[in-house]
Amino acid sequence: MEDSTATMSKPTWQEVAKVAQNHRDDSIRRVEPPIPEVPDPDQLPLDRTDVPKYLLSTEETVITQTAPEDLVASLASGKYTSTTVTNAFLRRAGLAQALANCITELLPEQAMARAKFLDEYLSKHGKPIGPLHGLPISVKEHIGMKDLGLNAGFVSWWDRKGEDDALVLKILNNAGCVFYARTTQPQTLMHLETSSNLYGVTVNPFNSQLTPGGSSGGEGALLALRGSCLGLGTDIGGSIRSPSANCGVYGLRPSSYRIPVSGWSATMLGQEQIIAVLGPLSTSLEGVKLFMKTVISGKPWLNEPSLVPLPWRDQESYLDKPSGKKLKVGVIWHDGVVKPHPPVLRALQEVVDKLKNVPSVEIVEWKPYKHDEAWSIISSLYFCDGGQQETAAIEASGEPWRPLSKFILKDNPWVKRLTVEEIWHWTTKRETYKTEYAKVWNDTATGTSETGELEGVVDVILCPVGPGVAPPLDCARYWGYTAQWNLLDYPALIFPVTKVDPTMDVVDQDYRPMNEKDEYNHQLWKSGPEKYKGAPVSLQLVGRRYEDEKVIEAMEFIKENTGLPFANFV
Repeated sequence: MEDSTATMSKPTWQEVAKVAQNHRDDSIRRVEPPIPEVPDPDQLPLDRTDVPKYLLSTEETVITQTAPEDLVASLASGKYTSTTVTNAFLRRAGLAQALANCITELLPEQAMARAKFLDEYLSKHGKPIGPLHGLPISVKEHIGMKDLGLNAGFVSWWDRKGEDDALVLKILNNAGCVFYARTTQPQTLMHLETSSNLYGVTVNPFNSQLTPGGSSGGEGALLALRGSCLGLGTDIGGSIRSPSANCGVYGLRPSSYRIPVSGWSATMLGQEQIIAVLGPLSTSLEGVKLFMKTVISGKPWLNEPSLVPLPWRDQESYLDKPSGKKLKVGVIWHDGVVKPHPPVLRALQEVVDKLKNVPSVEIVEWKPYKHDEAWSIISSLYFCDGGQQETAAIEASGEPWRPLSKFILKDNPWVKRLTVEEIWHWTTKRETYKTEYAKVWNDTATGTSETGELEGVVDVILCPVGPGVAPPLDCARYWGYTAQWNLLDYPALIFPVTKVDPTMDVVDQDYRPMNEKDEYNHQLWKSGPEKYKGAPVSLQLVGRRYEDEKVIEAMEFIKENTGLPFANFV
């Protein structure tokens, strides 16, 4: 009888979702002064990125469109107060929610109290409290904050609370930042889109009929609307890089065990077959570097012993050698499985053409090595329990399966419950593949030095982020261009290049798809390039494991010598 009563009194998933949305809406209403009303969605253009400029003050617009490295300089000098900057971002984030549905909650009281403390500290001591003094930072919801919700996209987890702040947040807090916004993520955290039954669908600010990507899609959309300039995401198959690319911002998937991950919420937390990482999304490349340098300077390995005690190495240059060594860039045009859409290939061609005119750059063709096999390995190791924890978390509340949850868990032929021996088998295949790919990289060398070091080896790989730009909702079904580097554990940096132009990016009517996946992707573009008009086109720069600094330095060099990006994203 007691069980029956408990069952009858259990709220439905719709009731829980309504509580979650009311909580979010109430947090936005508490921002002062009140956030301006946004026009009815039917009255808005597909590209909503300009809307906040017409609803905020000139000062708020200028502040929120300032790069993070410039903001910290202005905050440290006293040009702006932390309270002014924090309030501007709270208000713009509230508008971003109305435009893209990207917020799970704002933290107005907590953020403004913190900002006031920082302003008083600067006034009293005449110096900033740390390198991020007063800088507002947004956070993906499943990165834990003490006493705040920690649902990871599951309705059944709605009432879970963070027991403590995640270690990465403690380090950033000690550096002086202000946490003010928490952002959306998809059911299961295993989508390259962002939709859940708690908050609904997050859309792309550049084109509301497209996805911002996932699983850190709330962060991507918020940054695209300049409701944030620096945010925290996570990545196990492209979850930082997909939204960074789709939303025209910078994002880094770091090498594993450099940035602390303790304190986040997810299923299968103990698995070590495919390592998830935490990393930054930013409106500037320098913001990515600022995040990495700040967190690693906090020596997180002292509190999270699994991390590599590797300081941030920006005191040395990896590229400007006295010998006149060139930056050698390997180019992947497509992975041999799914051919990218025309705008991606055009962006890649434009960057390559400009790099060919830089005397200190050498371009070589990179032949992809068994990228189809890489997917079979990584997708076999994602859910070693056959997806049982994910399934249980979904079905505990009775919430429906989202289309891409079903795609990755139920329709994926590689998902099965593995025995211990089978886990060993696939883990061995993973390590064998890593070794083979390392040989492919080493074979790009042109010689060997007297000390036995490889000379003329490729420094970085330039490649697509995905098989197209931001796809229509529920259509992000190919992970190969991002998950490849998760399997190899290579750092990968996303950067914006241009935007879709249907007059240039025309359908190749003569193309014959190579396989079923390629056919699906081809039809997405063939059905109408106009539907992608104005969407950001981004690319990916990849380095070898623990060469995160080298990847960023190479990107700085490439930006400086090519004039990237080639379109305006503000």
